[in-house]
Amino acid sequence: MVEEIPEKDLFTPPSDLIVVSTPYISGYKVTKVIGATFGLVVRSRGLGQNIGAFFRSWAGGEIKIYTKLLEQVRHQAIERLCQHARDLGANAVLSIGFDTSEIGTATTEVLAYGTAVVVEKDESASQPVSLR
Repeated sequence: MVEEIPEKDLFTPPSDLIVVSTPYISGYKVTKVIGATFGLVVRSRGLGQNIGAFFRSWAGGEIKIYTKLLEQVRHQAIERLCQHARDLGANAVLSIGFDTSEIGTATTEVLAYGTAVVVEKDESASQPVSLR
């Protein structure tokens, strides 16, 4: 059974932690690198979902029940990553990424990972970029 997450909360970033896919945050400087942080979720698809998806696959197109399941699992993985980073003392996570794998025929693992860091506002003047 899929644990319901309200639609409005699916991609709401945390307000107390900066989470980015880039290796830097514009306007901030890293003052401490804590290290790897992650959030892991292993979720099985129910029999009803598999039967419904099986018949849907005959017709072709998106299998929305699986799309919703993976959105929810990724959201949970990000929440766990954020909690792990907070527990480590971080106020930001850089270079966030995802990895997924199948365990058996009906179980999916989703891993959100990144680098836990402490950042502070960078008040120094911006430097021009030069390619020389």
